[in-house]
Amino acid sequence: MASISTNSDGQRRILFVNADGDRKTIRLGKCDRKTAESICRHVEHMLSAKRTGDPIKPTTAAWLREVGAKLRDRLAVVGLVDAPKRMVLGEFLKNYVLSRPDVKPATLEVWQQPCRNLTEFFGADKPLRTITTGDCDQFKAWLLTQELAAATVAKRLSFARTFLHVARKHKLIDENPFSEVKIPTANVSARQRFIDRNAIQKLFDMATPTWRTIIALARFGGLRCPSEVLSLEWRHIDWQRGRITVPSPKTDRYDGKASRTIPLFADLRPYLEEAFELAEPGQTHVIGGDHLAKATKATGWKGCNLRTTFGKLITRAGLEPWPRLFHNLRSSRETELLEEFPVHVVALWMGHDAKVSLKHYAQTTDEHYDRAASGAESGSLGAQKTAQRPAGGNGGESHEVGTNDDGVASCATPFQVKHLNEQMPSGEGGIRTLGWLSPTPVFETGTIGHSVTSPTG
Repeated sequence: MASISTNSDGQRRILFVNADGDRKTIRLGKCDRKTAESICRHVEHMLSAKRTGDPIKPTTAAWLREVGAKLRDRLAVVGLVDAPKRMVLGEFLKNYVLSRPDVKPATLEVWQQPCRNLTEFFGADKPLRTITTGDCDQFKAWLLTQELAAATVAKRLSFARTFLHVARKHKLIDENPFSEVKIPTANVSARQRFIDRNAIQKLFDMATPTWRTIIALARFGGLRCPSEVLSLEWRHIDWQRGRITVPSPKTDRYDGKASRTIPLFADLRPYLEEAFELAEPGQTHVIGGDHLAKATKATGWKGCNLRTTFGKLITRAGLEPWPRLFHNLRSSRETELLEEFPVHVVALWMGHDAKVSLKHYAQTTDEHYDRAASGAESGSLGAQKTAQRPAGGNGGESHEVGTNDDGVASCATPFQVKHLNEQMPSGEGGIRTLGWLSPTPVFETGTIGHSVTSPTG
């Protein structure tokens, strides 16, 4: 049997005799009586299991899985449990981070960089349990001296926090020492560039047909390059319905995000038609060649070598290479679309959350400043106001409102529409729905597996 002893200063201990007849003590420190009694009961269960050779009770087994490292160490000292393995940083990063089968090769390649930073600063033999929040603050300060961009520092600190979170989930540490480290906010706008259509035309003038298609898919289709651009097949394009089902290797591990459907944009269609006419017999992918084959190697999409070739093309076109070459093509397209469509629609087409769209993709261009200063309206806003403006008069004239065979009013002025809506009974929930005179068009969603037909049907 185990018993509880309390010192005069409130320190509690659990006393017991093990199977060999030796007296053992587990020091609990200052804790309430109820907690001490709960621990004591589990100690008795473990003692009983040791004597009889039976497995410990499920409740005690569950308690051991959740117990803190300090108490588990004390239980190990008195022989009630096996001593916990002292995992060191280098071994953890190798076995728990860089050897995950569920992570894509390109991601593992990116993770190599923060792993190298961690082992360089702390040392590969640093026990995980000895890393403190203060150590992590010093690691952050050290990163800031490495001539890295602010966005890179933020990303690597975020990775480090994620890695140690994995260690906590595996019960290798009790708390994540990076959880209290403040990650600097990266200045996203500093690396954003709006690539206008004049620049794109200069690139088209210098590019091969294959590269015209790659640039068009990224700039006018908003596809991620290289992963989505190289994964697109002809069967994914529905020429008649004007839809493209975009396979997304980046998000395919998430439920419902293996692909997304986007419009076959009018700006993009001519370049896809050109690519279709020039495609080799039996070519299944829109972008031919061996680019996709290179992406299946250990380095993943990094091995496609598109970035180097694209940089040379930009220089030959007489342009200054911009940061994040392909990302800013996609960002420029998203900025244009946000001028015409609601943010939730654009985010759906681009394959990310609306918050991500506004934070990482939407740009403020010189045209926005110039248009605001001159009082000019954007094309979509001007067209909307023109459509809402009556052709003549003040909208208050008395006109007869006709009806069709279903008794629905037609040919009404904006004033009459408003008046009729006010007379209509409230909709669901007591909310009147403006614009009830016009039916709402319904769009269907395309799916992978369309039959491959020519652009003209």
